[in-house]
Amino acid sequence: MQKGGVFYSVCSIPFYFSKALMEAFKTYENVNRADESLSFGISTTEEIFEKHQGKPDAPHRHNFYTVIIALKAKGKHVIDFHEFALGENQVFFLSPGQVHQMKEESPTVGYSMVFSSQFLVENNIPLNFIKDLNLFNDFGETPPLLLNPKEMQRVKAYAEEILELQKSVVEFKYEAIGSLLKLLLIRCNNICALLQDFNPTIDGKNATLSKFKDLINRHHRTWHATSDYAEELHITPDYLNRIVKSATGKTAKEHIQSRIIVAAKRMLYFSELSQKEIGFELGFSEPANFSAFFKKCVGLSPSQFRANN
Repeated sequence: MQKGGVFYSVCSIPFYFSKALMEAFKTYENVNRADESLSFGISTTEEIFEKHQGKPDAPHRHNFYTVIIALKAKGKHVIDFHEFALGENQVFFLSPGQVHQMKEESPTVGYSMVFSSQFLVENNIPLNFIKDLNLFNDFGETPPLLLNPKEMQRVKAYAEEILELQKSVVEFKYEAIGSLLKLLLIRCNNICALLQDFNPTIDGKNATLSKFKDLINRHHRTWHATSDYAEELHITPDYLNRIVKSATGKTAKEHIQSRIIVAAKRMLYFSELSQKEIGFELGFSEPANFSAFFKKCVGLSPSQFRANN
């Protein structure tokens, strides 16, 4: 535990939130609020829309993974302050800790699946499986995966079978759900790789990238330079940058800055901390340095961002 805050560990990825920020966030801790023992859930998006009477939920975060399959939708989906238009044949992947809000103009036709890291463990799915997928991102832009009608029909078939199993009382139903979920994620990952012309790196480089992302989540408040992470990984900054750039298309510095900016935006939006306090939380010794950094990355000053949002 860090002074003045708390670490949450999800799938071995720690998330840090100040006490003030934790109190401000609307957070869903459990997959099922009525039964804390459940670690997986699936609903149709039409059911969720009806349950909320068409009213958008307040911006919130989950301490579990979420997959939203939208066959047909209209409106907006805001994820960590990035706005995406809802449309047809989309799949959204949300990591624990990400802040999001669905603003639907009409009921979305599709499915919403939620599962915890505990569900993966219970069904013999390695925790690193999720981290190795090219789907879930802890920070930065997380646009939906766009599928063609044929691909969506295959994904829909998996979701329908999972929904039927969820409602059933058959033996080993969660083991079956775990297998189908893994197949669904693998299919989406393969499609994502093809769309992005993904160039797989060797295992050693993938491991380095994974460790780099973990380190960013742990230390973005105090480590702002690529050299800080390279030193911890026992490689040169240039080599780390080549690994990250070849696998993600972004430099190591861009990943570090993106994580800091996401944390800053969350604090500006959800807390009443001053700019000086937020800058201090994120490792800036001078408020002017934080303000200049934020404006360079976002195009707005922290006060302008807070006023606009």
